[in-house]
Amino acid sequence: MTMSDVAKTENVAKAKDVVLKKTGGLIRWRLFIAGLFAINLLFVIVRFYQQTYGFSAGLDSYSPEFRQSWTPILWGEIPLEIVFGFVLVGYLIKTRSRQLYFLSLREEVARLVCLLQWLLLSVVAYFWAASFFAEQDAAWHLVVIRDTDFTPSHIIVFYLSFPIYFLMAFAAFLYARTRIPYFARGYSMAFLCINSSFMILPNVALNEWGHSFWFMDEIVSAPLHWGFVVFGWMILGMFGVVLQILGRFHTALKADTTVLSRIVGDTRP
Repeated sequence: MTMSDVAKTENVAKAKDVVLKKTGGLIRWRLFIAGLFAINLLFVIVRFYQQTYGFSAGLDSYSPEFRQSWTPILWGEIPLEIVFGFVLVGYLIKTRSRQLYFLSLREEVARLVCLLQWLLLSVVAYFWAASFFAEQDAAWHLVVIRDTDFTPSHIIVFYLSFPIYFLMAFAAFLYARTRIPYFARGYSMAFLCINSSFMILPNVALNEWGHSFWFMDEIVSAPLHWGFVVFGWMILGMFGVVLQILGRFHTALKADTTVLSRIVGDTRP
């Protein structure tokens, strides 16, 4: 390699660095980390709020303390989640790819990585909803005989944490359908399985109707609660989606063995 070739190579590398600084790269790590931080921060704050006002103001739904501490949260979180859902879905639809089947291999693999980021956000939201607040709700019922369907634990688990997970899971599905050719060709059963967890919300209505007739708060394994388990375990469809993504990675590497390394070198900080 001559000195002129070396100079040309250095100039090309500098030009690529300038382009990357302007475009920010293909994979947006800052947005992903910000999303993780926001979800965890929200639920940590919620947990401290429960610790402060759960027993002191949440045992009697007819008390002024309950209406002051918990009722505003219930009536505030629902419209906020609806607005956030419409904004998120509207954004994903408005910014969808118009020429989906003309993507370069490098761009498609980068979008698969972004899809993995969406799925990880969904998993984090699901951990808080199902593995933390849901178990907390079961412990609450073992200690407190409720006088309302909207207990301090229900207000958080059914009307905040689970809806956030549903929004993240549906956003991941919509991202895949509108930006990745592999998922745009048809409906992934694994993805549909994940989003079927939404049926937990109708099951909440069935559960509250049942509790109006039978006292089974202390029986966590009662048949009335089985729907939560069935639809909650639909999250296992996540493994199927990941296997589909890995399959596309394998196909991409067979076509171009350098595609992943070029994407790693072209990511946002």
